[in-house]
Amino acid sequence: MITLRPSRERGHFAHGWLDTYHSFSFADYHDPEHMGFRKLRVINEDKVAPGEGFPPHSHQNMEIITYILQGGLQHKDSMGNTSVIRPGEVQRMSAGTGVTHSEYNPSPKEPVHLLQIWIYPGRPGLQPGYEQKLFEPSGKKNKLRLVASPDGRDGSVTVHQNACMYDAAIEPGKSVKHAPEAGHGQWIQITHGELKLNGQKLGPGDGAAVEGEKALTFESDKGAEFILFDLE
Repeated sequence: MITLRPSRERGHFAHGWLDTYHSFSFADYHDPEHMGFRKLRVINEDKVAPGEGFPPHSHQNMEIITYILQGGLQHKDSMGNTSVIRPGEVQRMSAGTGVTHSEYNPSPKEPVHLLQIWIYPGRPGLQPGYEQKLFEPSGKKNKLRLVASPDGRDGSVTVHQNACMYDAAIEPGKSVKHAPEAGHGQWIQITHGELKLNGQKLGPGDGAAVEGEKALTFESDKGAEFILFDLE
């Protein structure tokens, strides 16, 4: 079964410096019918104005993945990590017993467009941790590329949960397939273009929850980029 989550139905807030869409309940957006999907708790699509950002704040017991679509995001945390995350890079921060961090757009002119993703860890009280890896654009061309996994295989970042995250960029007229792991569910999030998932159409910002499908086929007439989560 495939359940669509249209972009227009997400929670949306325009704060001036921040334009944000929430696929699931978050902060002031509360929707009891959309509290997450399996172990996936948050997908926020954020656009942060130049020179603006999130001041220091704390997290606990969450695997936080930042995926940049455009621009750069400056990260600083209480573990001593300082970096700028750019398109093609994936950052994983395990909040565990507690981490304080800040996130700012260092550009004076260009907004930063990103997805921030939260996944519940396999157990609470983990030691906080951090990873940031670069993935070349060619690696997701017309295929599903693993960018996060429980064991860090194929050069992916490591998440402390039985969950995998893939990204893909499909050229016009091309398709890719995915064989879901038995007992798992999938969440698909479109970042660019138009996609057909087992024949169902999705556009930019749309999501889809998948349960019980034996095979997934992703096709695009005009080209599309998306993220796939395969979750226990």
